Amino acid sequence: MKKILILATVMAVVFIFTACQGTDVVGEVAKTSFEAVISAVPDKVTSDEEYNAWSLEAPTGEKFLWSKDFSAQGQPDLMLDFDAKPFVDAGLDISKLPTNIYEYDEMMNIIMVYAEIGNQPFEYKGEATPMESFNRIVEKHRDIIGYHEKLDHYGVALGYGNMFEWAKDMSTNDKDIVFILNPQPFIDSGVDPTKVEGWIFTKVEVMDEKGKPIQIDKFLKPFNLK
Repeated sequence: MKKILILATVMAVVFIFTACQGTDVVGEVAKTSFEAVISAVPDKVTSDEEYNAWSLEAPTGEKFLWSKDFSAQGQPDLMLDFDAKPFVDAGLDISKLPTNIYEYDEMMNIIMVYAEIGNQPFEYKGEATPMESFNRIVEKHRDIIGYHEKLDHYGVALGYGNMFEWAKDMSTNDKDIVFILNPQPFIDSGVDPTKVEGWIFTKVEVMDEKGKPIQIDKFLKPFNLK
């Protein structure tokens, strides 16, 4: 499995990070809000034995996977997978996608975005559960967890502008989960971003590393799970 180096400077552009000596509000609420999301769709949260990971499946089949143990060799720590057809139909030449970020499964016709974050083992008091694994990620790799103020979302960065976000409060947000892709590698590989069916090509306001708001292009696929 290919490795991806997650750069702090990349993630700083994507999320507004809160650092303080007191309570880590972002980290703690990221945990409780993520638990609310997976508790809302328990039938869509499964164990993926192939990747030694937990999988959260969206209503149309997209998946967010988080590993049970980042020390597992040859397995991604985080992964998104999604149907390749809308991108191919919009002009994608899959052979041109950067192979250090993307992998194409021809049999399933899916594109996978994966990230290798660390190599430390996760320690559990009991059996691994979806939330316990997620909690280990927040505790050991806090720098990839952030809060997107504009959308009122928490999220995890996979690097290179790709991420998975979820609502801080599902009762007040109609975008309970969102798959987010950096469109540039797809555009560079032949995609007309305005013709990718099922994905929203739009500008998203985020903060750069200096706390200044900037607009960046993204592919978004949001879902209301309620």
